[in-house]
Amino acid sequence: MTQARAPRADAVRNRRKILTAAGKQITQHGPEVGMDEIAAAAGVAVGTLYRHFPTKTDLVAAVVAESVARVADDAEAVLARVTAGARAAEELTTFLGRVIEQSVTDRAVKAAAQTLGAEPGDRVDEDRGSAAVAALIRAGQADGDIHPDVTVGDIYLLFSTAPTEQPPAARARWLALVTPGLTATARPTDSRR
Repeated sequence: MTQARAPRADAVRNRRKILTAAGKQITQHGPEVGMDEIAAAAGVAVGTLYRHFPTKTDLVAAVVAESVARVADDAEAVLARVTAGARAAEELTTFLGRVIEQSVTDRAVKAAAQTLGAEPGDRVDEDRGSAAVAALIRAGQADGDIHPDVTVGDIYLLFSTAPTEQPPAARARWLALVTPGLTATARPTDSRR
């Protein structure tokens, strides 16, 4: 039984440079940006890029997976603050705002993923993020701040319908308008359900 070797330090650095450059290039130029341009922006040879990512779809999937991992890390950090005593409703609203602002810059990356049919390889990070958001919602509901019928699906719906193409003031206004819909005080519980 042979043990897998750890990647060389230069290979790890090159992969990181490629992913960083790819995220920036796709965001700036859209999904049609060439692999040659990404390699040049990363400061690596095209062959190095293709050794790490044999197809553009593989590269875009890796960029999208990193974005999902960052959101999951943020959701878990928010949950840790709530566990330490912060109010879940306030933390959830702030988290929602951060994810929307991140989506503004990641919009082209997401479009590229849809265009190329790329999806992150596994769902571990997505599941981590969903679990943390679910725990935040439950904590806010236990505090009496978040409406009893709010779900993780509702939060994802807000992410997907956010006006990311609008200027910052419009995005802030949107968040101020939708946030009350999450709260227990803004709308009564329908006892007929």
